[in-house]
Amino acid sequence: MSEATTSGLSKTYDPKQVESKRYEWWNEKGFFTADVKSGGKPFSIVMPPPNVTGSLHLGHAMDNTLQDILSRFKRMQGYNVLWVPGTDHAGIATQAKVEEALAKEGVSKYDLGREAFLERVWDWKHQYGTRITTQLRTLGSSCDWTRERFTMDEGCSEAVQEVFIRLYEKGLIYRGNRIINWCPKCQTTISDIEVEHEERGGHLWHIRYPVQDGDSEVVVATTRPETMLGDTAVAVHPDDDRYKHLIGKMVMLPILNRAIPVIADAYVDPAFGTGVVKITPAHDPNDFEVGLRHNLPQITVMTKEAVMNEEAGPYAGLDRYECRKRIVKDLEAQGYLVKVNDHVHAVGQCYRCDTVVEPMVSPQWFVRMKPLAEPAMEVVKDGRLKFVPERFTKIYLGWLENIRDWCISRQLWWGHRIPVWYCDDCDYIYCGRAEELPEVCPKCGASHFEQDPDVLDTWFSSGLWPFSTLGWPEKTPELAKYYPTSVLVTGRDIIFFWVARMVFMGLEFMGDVPFREVFIHGLILDAQGRKMSKSLGNGVDPIEIIDQYGADTLRFMLVTGNTPGNDIRFHFERLEGIRNFANKIWNASRFVLMNLEGFEIHQPWGELTLADRWILSRYNRLIGETTTALEQYDLGEAARLIYEFLWNEYCDWYIELAKPRLYGKEVGVADAAASRQTAQKVLTHVLRGTLQLLHPFMPFLTEEIWQQLPHHGESIMVAPWPEAEPERINSSTEEEMALVMDVIRAIRNIRAEMNVAPGKRAEVILVCGNEEHRRILARGAAYIINLASASEVEIEGTGYGQPEGAATAIVGDTAIYLPLKGLIDLTKEIDRLTKELRAVEDEVRRLGSKLNNAGFVAKAPAEVVAKEREKEGEALRKKAALEERLRTLTSLGT
Repeated sequence: MSEATTSGLSKTYDPKQVESKRYEWWNEKGFFTADVKSGGKPFSIVMPPPNVTGSLHLGHAMDNTLQDILSRFKRMQGYNVLWVPGTDHAGIATQAKVEEALAKEGVSKYDLGREAFLERVWDWKHQYGTRITTQLRTLGSSCDWTRERFTMDEGCSEAVQEVFIRLYEKGLIYRGNRIINWCPKCQTTISDIEVEHEERGGHLWHIRYPVQDGDSEVVVATTRPETMLGDTAVAVHPDDDRYKHLIGKMVMLPILNRAIPVIADAYVDPAFGTGVVKITPAHDPNDFEVGLRHNLPQITVMTKEAVMNEEAGPYAGLDRYECRKRIVKDLEAQGYLVKVNDHVHAVGQCYRCDTVVEPMVSPQWFVRMKPLAEPAMEVVKDGRLKFVPERFTKIYLGWLENIRDWCISRQLWWGHRIPVWYCDDCDYIYCGRAEELPEVCPKCGASHFEQDPDVLDTWFSSGLWPFSTLGWPEKTPELAKYYPTSVLVTGRDIIFFWVARMVFMGLEFMGDVPFREVFIHGLILDAQGRKMSKSLGNGVDPIEIIDQYGADTLRFMLVTGNTPGNDIRFHFERLEGIRNFANKIWNASRFVLMNLEGFEIHQPWGELTLADRWILSRYNRLIGETTTALEQYDLGEAARLIYEFLWNEYCDWYIELAKPRLYGKEVGVADAAASRQTAQKVLTHVLRGTLQLLHPFMPFLTEEIWQQLPHHGESIMVAPWPEAEPERINSSTEEEMALVMDVIRAIRNIRAEMNVAPGKRAEVILVCGNEEHRRILARGAAYIINLASASEVEIEGTGYGQPEGAATAIVGDTAIYLPLKGLIDLTKEIDRLTKELRAVEDEVRRLGSKLNNAGFVAKAPAEVVAKEREKEGEALRKKAALEERLRTLTSLGT
């Protein structure tokens, strides 16, 4: 327990002086570390592991801030909290980064060889993995660093191997020669969801295919004429009367002059193009399926570098796009090109390097998805797994309903090596642990085995993250206590990549969902609403923001205005506003601390004033509303509630109302000392509790202040979450105070409009027909005198006439009169307002002339015209207000 001190806070809040020392102290004290043996209801989160490819971006900062808020909130509620941190090896992305670095040295991975290259990648991982965890600490992430994991650490690697072997033995993993997405630049396969589709302008070429042994022809339309060299059929719809007579006949493939059949398949859309499509099974996923149905050959006409191969005949050796130009030119020269139409279509690109992917038939490893997808859909349908917001359920289910088998092999060196060995002398395949590899082939007796050179898709290992990080396949105490985890916090952009895979893997290997709820947040956009990216140069480094504004300011900015599932725009101006909020809390806390002389934390509650009862009611209402918002994952609303309460009600109102009592200047009080102690009690009680509500959002600032306030316990981080006292919530008290505050605001507005000097006290006359309201205003008269600079407050009934020469305002059923005689220099004020009125009248005339100009209204953009009309409306309102003020002042002089 700490007693009050004179303010131990510096005059200004300097985040750099506070944040690093506080974080290290929390960590050293073990506040972040979960105790699997202790009691308390478990609350667990696994951190979406950042890729070890560089630094954190604002998206990571928001994601981890949201997780930290939930973890700190639940820790204060008494839960046994485990937040598991970690990083992802990010196969393609990391290997590409290291290869880029090697290229600058004039070296390739092949020059080094696989082992030496992997040593370089591990070096990269240690460098950047450390940078990322340092950044997470800088942000204030209260994760359990004693349980930090990496997707390729020993335990996770063992889990990956175990999962592959079990799925293989169950027949859910198979090797097949199927169509895949090939990235010519990354030189690897990528899965369907790693292909990003972009609408691009292109062409639709209509090509004539002559019918063999006849004088007729069919015309096909294609967006990729270079792939026609691999055509093995043309297809029509079986019910298309235009072409029924051709089904079963042969047509001649232009240029290569190869005979290919006309087949009938329901896949063909008779309304698209000519209703005849070319079938290229080796270079189109839909054509591949058609080819399987009709037992068509697969002719690959490109290399893995997207260069035409020997099957391309005269075009061998050409880049795919150069081949396109040449083949179109040749088709036209030979009379096969009928016409060319402009055509916009979706082009698939590699999500890592933006290279246009090439569908290709290739022997790869696949996971059979239907048996895994069905239970993953069922747990969402029956409510065992919930999405917040609920609308993302539809996206999740839609993807799983239409899922294809997952290609999991990647032609990379960095990643989890596929645990499969091939006999060099026969077709025997061994899938299992390296230490159990047979010395001789059980099929042919040979002793030469080669391990599959490929590695697994990064998402294969990250799909196991909720249970591999807790020790699976071992039966650990952590798995027993913390699995399923409580909630997954992640962005809307990786529902397919990651969320669905964790769900079906968790169900398959743990028999339960990996988390009970999925809290989806949006993306961080720039001020113009664009996604932040390197190419646009609009990215913002969170560490630079922290250096300038502090971690608390960044965290609060990323949360306020953020509703679940929606994107958030980043505005630098908002950082300034939140820094001002932090400074306001700091200054208010310094004021309280400097006025706690003689205060004891255990002293009883004294007699409470209207202001005391009001702030305690508002504070207890805040506890309930904030707690509810946090439990519903509406973190932005919780932050807004705390902000509004601290800034407006506590700082701007209650502290000001308490000042006369603290200074011993309260009027009409029998025991000024007791009143002062009560004000101290209320000030500290409400400030301490509100700081505890704010702590999950702004942990550093709140800890620093809380340590100086009278308190129990070692840290705000492990202080109990405030619990509302329902008996202190009083709507009548809040309504009473609201009336007094509205009257004070109205008087302040009159004084500002009439330019009354701040130091001049004025008589205030309140006329009200409601007897209860008159009693309330009488009880609040001292507040009005103090906060509205009133010399006296006279309260009258409705029979009271309007005083001569008084400025007026109305609040509900109360008329407010402020006699102005003697308060202002009438001549100067009338002169000032007259000049201001003339300037406004000039502006009204100018805007009216502009808006009455038909040419301007017709030619100017609609938003410009709307803005000018808005300006005109504002000028007219200002003109009317000035005229009213002048009338009032002129009446005083007559």
